Amino acid sequence: MIYNVIVSLGSNTLPAAHIQWACERLLTTYDDVRFSRKLWTTDIRGNDIWYINRLATFRTSLLLADLEAELKAIESETGRNTHQVTLDIDVMQYGDQRYHLKDWPRPYIQLLLPDIEP
Repeated sequence: MIYNVIVSLGSNTLPAAHIQWACERLLTTYDDVRFSRKLWTTDIRGNDIWYINRLATFRTSLLLADLEAELKAIESETGRNTHQVTLDIDVMQYGDQRYHLKDWPRPYIQLLLPDIEP
């Protein structure tokens, strides 16, 4: 079975480089990858840390658990740790099921969604 997926990408440490690297990895790993534009946002906790955020959509035959494990491995390749978000990739939608429901209403998600809609 093939699943349509939406993921969110974010980075606050060398964000342009890490987002570009992640996008290249997604392009070489998954089918029919499309990206939203990149958007600078402030940290949702209200501090002065800036992130680059982007959405991606693609197709995969991986089961959700395997997909999430693969994406977390991509994150860890950038040296992500508890103090710096070199790369954060979250599955927002897998097939017809949405995840991270608290994130869907966030302004940056709503601004970027039209970029990846067919």
